[in-house]
Amino acid sequence: MRYAEITGWGKALPPTVLSNADLEQLVDTSDEWITSRSGIKERRISHVAASDMAELAARRAIAAAGVEMEQIDLVINATCTPESIIPASASYVQAKLGAVNAGAMDLNANCSGFVYSYVTADSLVRTGVVDTVVLVGVERLSWVLDYTDRATCILFGDGAGAVVLQPTDTEAGVFGSELGVDGNMADLLAVHGDGTVQPGSSLVPPRIVMQGSDVFRRAVTAMADASEAVVHEAGWDLDDIDLLIPHQANQRIIDATSRRLRLDPARVFLNIHAYGNTSAATIPIALTEAIEVRRVPPRANLVFAAFGGGLTWAAAAVRFGERVTPVGEVDDELPGTDESVWDLLAANFKSFGRLELE
Repeated sequence: MRYAEITGWGKALPPTVLSNADLEQLVDTSDEWITSRSGIKERRISHVAASDMAELAARRAIAAAGVEMEQIDLVINATCTPESIIPASASYVQAKLGAVNAGAMDLNANCSGFVYSYVTADSLVRTGVVDTVVLVGVERLSWVLDYTDRATCILFGDGAGAVVLQPTDTEAGVFGSELGVDGNMADLLAVHGDGTVQPGSSLVPPRIVMQGSDVFRRAVTAMADASEAVVHEAGWDLDDIDLLIPHQANQRIIDATSRRLRLDPARVFLNIHAYGNTSAATIPIALTEAIEVRRVPPRANLVFAAFGGGLTWAAAAVRFGERVTPVGEVDDELPGTDESVWDLLAANFKSFGRLELE
């Protein structure tokens, strides 16, 4: 029987940090307020295009898998902050990689986008439609944030993570999955000022708006329910879970999900304190870091779980492969910048009149 194995993994984080102390200078907030409500200490602000972050994360994953660019059949770009509507941002990623034989597409399920895309990629590999898939989760959320709105600006950051999926005859990949949405609640978390139903949006900067308490309640229930469901679908007991790698949206949501699965902290991966919510990028970044610090043993049973705008949710019970060390590595880095975090915020937002930064 044909299965789909994760054979490569990688991440790309911009170097510029926006700390809680920095945010205290922009909005009525404090490090204690942010940390106690979200678990976030800092987040990254990108000075490069999202496709540049995606390219580096993908190159690192491709090197870890030990595959050549010509072998790649498909590039999936999971994002809710595309560089353009036409073309899809995946076209830019494919071109920058030089993956000349690959098809390319964006998939937007917001913060659930990586899990939606991973389940899709796993199915395409298992059924023989493609052999090698590069899946990137990437976001440049700083471009759709209003840094005078403390309900949203404290939560989100920029970054990218990637995996490579390839066929194998050993049991690996998705053994249980759930993809869900409650479209009636879609407006609880949305970007205003963009899209074809908002004429004149070119004159209005797009910005995230969120009904935080309503989203929180639904996220706790949906992530926990979906995680438990996919574990049972896989035929596992809760004790069989080696590591929960949840979407890094809010530590209280993650804590509630882990309690539902009866997991102690040693079986839950957290990096929300360092990067905040990078939407579709959170899980592949977290998976990469979990492998790097040896929290993913060979043949590990993993659970990916996410919740986001739409309102979407997704979970997957995943058997990892035997290899947990990279075949190769790349020395490439994102280009450096002399701009401070204030320079980047001013460049992004002063032209829209959102911030008065000196």
